[in-house]
Amino acid sequence: MAELHIIGQIIGATGFPQNSLFCKWGVHTGGAWRLLAGLKEGQTQVDMPQTGDMAYWSHPIDLHYTTKGLQGWPKLHLQVWHQDSFGRCQLYGYGYIHVPSSPGQHRLQCATWRPLGSWQDQLAEMFVGGGPQLRSPDLIYSGADRYRLHTVGMGTVELELCVILRHFDRYGVES
Repeated sequence: MAELHIIGQIIGATGFPQNSLFCKWGVHTGGAWRLLAGLKEGQTQVDMPQTGDMAYWSHPIDLHYTTKGLQGWPKLHLQVWHQDSFGRCQLYGYGYIHVPSSPGQHRLQCATWRPLGSWQDQLAEMFVGGGPQLRSPDLIYSGADRYRLHTVGMGTVELELCVILRHFDRYGVES
């Protein structure tokens, strides 16, 4: 079987309205993919930068997959959250990015967005906190009903991934 190794890190995030951020992440693959080693989801620590607006996480990612086909190539989906001084958590953005299909080291930037909601939701968010969230996180990476959402762009998450391909040539894929 063909093998895919993904080794890297979620470096951090920038461009969000406030600091004190953390990130929940996961990997989505098609049915032909099997995870041999590593965790397919996780969460970073909260970083509250003293200078600048970049939150650094340096959260490791180490995955080893096998597959017999290319359909359902892995995607990383991200949720960036803000933790206030009272420990309450508020969603700041969703995003996803395809794992590069070429071997080597890749520095990636993932743009994030969040649902906007009605003007009443926005007013309540200003005074009470919280805000609209997706009922099903599958909408992050499957564009089926996402076109109906009203969203606003948020910040960017930076990642560094090293991709190692093995035995893909046996299945007609040249690297």
